[in-house]
Amino acid sequence: MAQKNFKDLTIRDSFMFAAVMSDPEICRKVLELALGFPVSEVHVQTERTMAYHSEYHGVRLDVYAADAGKTCFNVEMQVTSQKFLPKRGRYYHDQIDMDALLTGESYENLPDIFVIFICDFDPFGDGLYRYTTCTACKETGNTVKDGIATIYLNAHGRNRTDIPDELLQFLDYVKNTGRNETIVSTDSFVRHIQENIDKIKQNRSMEERYMLLEEMMRNEKREGNIEGKQEFLLDFLESRFTVPSELREKISAETNPNKLKLWFQLSRNVSSLEEFRNNM
Repeated sequence: MAQKNFKDLTIRDSFMFAAVMSDPEICRKVLELALGFPVSEVHVQTERTMAYHSEYHGVRLDVYAADAGKTCFNVEMQVTSQKFLPKRGRYYHDQIDMDALLTGESYENLPDIFVIFICDFDPFGDGLYRYTTCTACKETGNTVKDGIATIYLNAHGRNRTDIPDELLQFLDYVKNTGRNETIVSTDSFVRHIQENIDKIKQNRSMEERYMLLEEMMRNEKREGNIEGKQEFLLDFLESRFTVPSELREKISAETNPNKLKLWFQLSRNVSSLEEFRNNM
C-alpha cells in the first residue's frame, strides 16, 4: 500500500491521532468523554508516542498518559476490525503493570489502568457507541476491583440518545472527517481538534517524523515477512527431517524472499535432507 500523503491525514490515522493527543488538554478531554467522569490534569509520555521502540514490536503510535492520581491510560485509534482486539487490550494492561513493577511498585500500589480503543467499526456488533469491559466474578456477576478496565468507543454506533452529546459529536467527527467535504460540527471541542490538525499539517518537522516512522514500519513489515518465511521453511523441514544447526543458521541468515520461496518449493519435492542441501 502506498504511503498516505501527510496533508491527507485525518484523526483516524494513527500518526495524526497520536500527534493531536500529545496535547495534554486535548488528551484529558478525550479521556473524560470516553470514561464519562472527570479526569485531573494528565501527563502524556510523548517519548512513548510516535517513536520507535523495539520492545513494543517497533513503531508505537498509541498514547500513554497518567493523571495526578497515578491512574494510567492507554489510548489507541483502530480503523481496521480485529478479531483479537480484546487480547491487544490485555497486552497493554500487562505492559503498564510490568512498567510499574519494574520501577519498584508493590502489587497493592499498582495503578488503576484504562485501555481505550477508538474504533472506526463496531468491535462487538451490538450497535453501541461505548462498550466497557472489566473483570467480574462469573458466579455472582459482581465486579472484581482489580483496577483494570477496557473501553471501546464505536464511531458507528446507533444508540444516539443514550450517550452524552459531546461524545456523540466527537465520534461523528471521527467517522465523518475526510469522508465528508467539510467539518460541519458546531461543537467547540471538535473544532479545536481540527484546528490543531491543521496546525500540525503546517509543521515541517512533524511531516519529517511521519515520513521517517512510515519508512521504519515498511522496513519492519519487510523484515517480519522474511522472518516468517524463514520460520515456515524451517518448521516444514523439521516436520520431515532432523535439521542440523548449520543448515538452520544458513536459512535464518537468508534475506532474499525469492530464494526462500524456491527453497520451500524444493523442500516439498525432495526425499531426503541431503537432496535438499545439494539443490539449494
